[in-house]
Amino acid sequence: MIRINLLPVRAVQKKEQLRSQVVILVLSVVLVGAACAALYMSMDDKISSVRADIARKNRKIAELRKTIGEVGRVKKLQEELRGKIEVLQTLKKNRSGPVHLLDELNRSLPPKLWLTNFQEKGDNVQISGVGLNEETVAAFMRNLEKSVYFSNVQLRVTEQMAKEGLKLQRFDLSARKARPKSQG
Repeated sequence: MIRINLLPVRAVQKKEQLRSQVVILVLSVVLVGAACAALYMSMDDKISSVRADIARKNRKIAELRKTIGEVGRVKKLQEELRGKIEVLQTLKKNRSGPVHLLDELNRSLPPKLWLTNFQEKGDNVQISGVGLNEETVAAFMRNLEKSVYFSNVQLRVTEQMAKEGLKLQRFDLSARKARPKSQG
């Protein structure tokens, strides 16, 4: 009878199985390492992309803040310009007022009445002068009351004075400026 010793074959098979398992283990470790490296690189690319996006958005925010600052400056200038335009419109509306006021004052002067002083402070007007008599001063006051540019005419002082042999009437009166309805 022939006998075959199978023990070394089993030992060889076990060694080969062990080798194949070690190779599979090494290949698995290498594949897992490669997968981890690929995943790391992918995540690193995503992080770099997100950082670049954040930097781009920060630059855009800085540009927008600059633009907002410019818009604020333009709005401030616009408000200043509106104020200046309002002042100009007020001046334009009132520019003919003193001319009309003095023209009306001239038209209200009766003969033999002379003005010595005219002061304008805000809406108040102070007028001083000399007339031939009380009737002349009264006529002047009536003419001012009829005017659309004067209101609330009040005699402050009237006194008789002598000058070069003539008896004259010196007067001080006050009035308020009025704006005709046609001037707004």
